[in-house]
Amino acid sequence: MDVIFGRNKKEQVEPVRAKVRGKIPTWLQGILLRNGPGMHTVGETSYNHWFDGLALLHSFTIRDGEVYYRSKYLRSDTYNANIEANRIVVSEFGTMAYPDPCKNIFSKAFSYLSHTIPDFTDNCLINIIKCGRDFYATTETNYIRKIDPQTLETLEKVDYRKYVAINLATAHPHYDSAGNVLNMGTSIVDKGKTKYVIFKIPAAVPDRTKEKSPLKHTEVLCSIHSRSLLSPSYYHSFGITENYIVFLEQPFKLDILKLATAYIRGVNWASCLTFHKEEKTHIHVVDRRTGKPVSTKFYTDPMVVFHHVNAYEEDGCLLFDAIAYEDSSLYQCFYLAHLKNNSEENSVVTCVSALKRFAVPLCVDKNAEVGSDLVKLASTTARALKEKDDQVYCQPELLCEGLELPQINYAHNGKRYRYVFAAEIQRSPIPNKMIKYDILTKSSLKWEEEHYWPAEPLFVPTPGAKDEDDGIILSAIISSDPQKPPFLLVLDAKSFTELARAYVDVDMHLDLHGLFIPDADLDLSKRAPPQDAQDGASEPCVASQT
Repeated sequence: MDVIFGRNKKEQVEPVRAKVRGKIPTWLQGILLRNGPGMHTVGETSYNHWFDGLALLHSFTIRDGEVYYRSKYLRSDTYNANIEANRIVVSEFGTMAYPDPCKNIFSKAFSYLSHTIPDFTDNCLINIIKCGRDFYATTETNYIRKIDPQTLETLEKVDYRKYVAINLATAHPHYDSAGNVLNMGTSIVDKGKTKYVIFKIPAAVPDRTKEKSPLKHTEVLCSIHSRSLLSPSYYHSFGITENYIVFLEQPFKLDILKLATAYIRGVNWASCLTFHKEEKTHIHVVDRRTGKPVSTKFYTDPMVVFHHVNAYEEDGCLLFDAIAYEDSSLYQCFYLAHLKNNSEENSVVTCVSALKRFAVPLCVDKNAEVGSDLVKLASTTARALKEKDDQVYCQPELLCEGLELPQINYAHNGKRYRYVFAAEIQRSPIPNKMIKYDILTKSSLKWEEEHYWPAEPLFVPTPGAKDEDDGIILSAIISSDPQKPPFLLVLDAKSFTELARAYVDVDMHLDLHGLFIPDADLDLSKRAPPQDAQDGASEPCVASQT
């Protein structure tokens, strides 16, 4: 695992032509743009956690059956400050940065004071989102960075706080049918209240306004008060249906007082997150049409959810699927000391992921008997049990175990769906398989190959497709064997069989999330990969699929 996590990755600024084996569908034209940590040491200093590493963008430009690869570090303020100082000077969630020991006592004292209410990093390493015609690298702070998807150039820095009162935001927004961005953020102790804020960024600016940025037309749809003023819930994503938003206020909480004193106490911000196993997970449902929360109090067992899969409405119920854990131990698995010291053979995940389906009745009969099941659906065994004081306990259906980084055909987002495309994790927190899971039949198809590690699988539909799984799967595959080059994998989404590989002779990093940008969404008049781009890897030996 040291090959994957033990060294910084070099950027490939100029495009390199990949060696394609197999046949890429002729209709696939665009850019697969991905994001993830690529640099974990700066000078003599090192980050503690994999999620702290400096953001490295990389892309696969696919045109006419050819693939060009390039990568570039996000030139965030964080990156620039660290490189200029040749040491880590900006704190990340799992790594607290401290003043240069050569500085005088007054500089040190000022640094302590400035960290009391932290200005979070703009190291946007988690995802890529589309906002209007623009694309942004995102993380979970109040900052996003605009990027050029063709050159990977870093453009302006955007502070959400200029448009909506939030200190943290998810890196997993949703897009409605009109292309509007729906997202959530946490407003910490604003006017004496801590709230979860749901907001919308329009896809386009009204013609009557002179302001061209959709961000300046951001609208707050709803605010949900945190159950605790100083301990809001951590959340990584949320779910939407055609008419509702579902948000889990889980007992994985951020202690604001500890956060404010972390720098002085010499601990990182991650230590301020605590899982409270004795508390409930509260399920909030917001009506998108009115902006009002549903009044019934829904809850389930304590759990930690990073990724929602999908949600939809059926016969008076809201069903949502999420990858759930019994505690927060997964985060601990990604400390670099743990990753480097654990091989493929002895690495163990302490907490198993579970794909669970919840059913929430949207209209609760107040006369229903206490203890009765309010869910009358034949399609799920999930239950919602009526309790006293208008509370409802939601007992999920276990669909399967061992999945992470779930993706769907996004045309079915918020609607009834059947297929989940995901990475499979077993003994290691790093996935070594990809899986297509059929929710209806509870069956699955898998792709795997020894010493290869797939990133999140991304579904791209065939133009004019009618079937949910009519399309292809794209994933960047890296290897823990130095003799095996990395490649872009192209799978047929129906059969989950291999169509093509595009090998590149680069030191590719393991990424987190991203998106596919069709040529229709790009300004191709600006820049395109030069036809004389350097060739990629020498003729590789293609290993067989298992």
